[in-house]
Amino acid sequence: MKKLMIKGRVIGEGRPLVCVPIMETSRQGILAEAKRLAENKTEMVEWRVDAFEEVNSLNAVREVLQSLGEIFTETIFVYTFRSKAQGGLLELDEESIADLREVAAESKVVDLVDLEFFASENSSREISKLQKMGVAIIASHHDFEQTPDKNTMEILLEKMLTGGADIVKLAVMPQSRADVLSLLEVTSEFKENYPKAPVITMSMGAIGGISRIAGEYFGSCVTFGAGIKASAPGQIDCKQLETILDILHESIS
Repeated sequence: MKKLMIKGRVIGEGRPLVCVPIMETSRQGILAEAKRLAENKTEMVEWRVDAFEEVNSLNAVREVLQSLGEIFTETIFVYTFRSKAQGGLLELDEESIADLREVAAESKVVDLVDLEFFASENSSREISKLQKMGVAIIASHHDFEQTPDKNTMEILLEKMLTGGADIVKLAVMPQSRADVLSLLEVTSEFKENYPKAPVITMSMGAIGGISRIAGEYFGSCVTFGAGIKASAPGQIDCKQLETILDILHESIS
């Protein structure tokens, strides 16, 4: 794999990037939060379009995307529809979700599109199609009920990588501290086996908090911090998270 560089940043090297989700429902709220995050020089922002009250209107989505593109000139822009089955706020059919992803790719303002890899009928074909339209792809899988065994997590990551994704993402729910350690071990081994492949992993909830700050030690290249609203259990305030990561990075350096 070639290095993935977006807006002057190499994804997968050095201190993990902090990504902040926008979970507002209205156009006004979305754009106000986007401006606030851009002014605060947030490194990466994820628009969770499943929270948008006009998500069923592709034209409304296009209009918001264009406005966000004018705001995120330096901020890495991630576009995500998170299905209800994987922790999102809305359930749509696969065709509608695919249409939303294409709208994002066509906008030419989105840097990364999230794709729930195991929810699509032909994920590899969809990834290739979107990449040809000019966006990089995060292939993701979220398990809000459990932490699969180590072998299963390894298989999930490898399948997403061989499916053609630019970044692979796995989020799981721990039932014990041992589950958190299992995820960190899988992340470390995956990074050793595929050193050029950017990977994002997290163990959710209070028990898994350490996984959100330990990415530089174990190989996870992005961590998610809370802005006004969190998008998943266990997220740390984004500014506090940046401070922690800076301190850890200095100690490693």
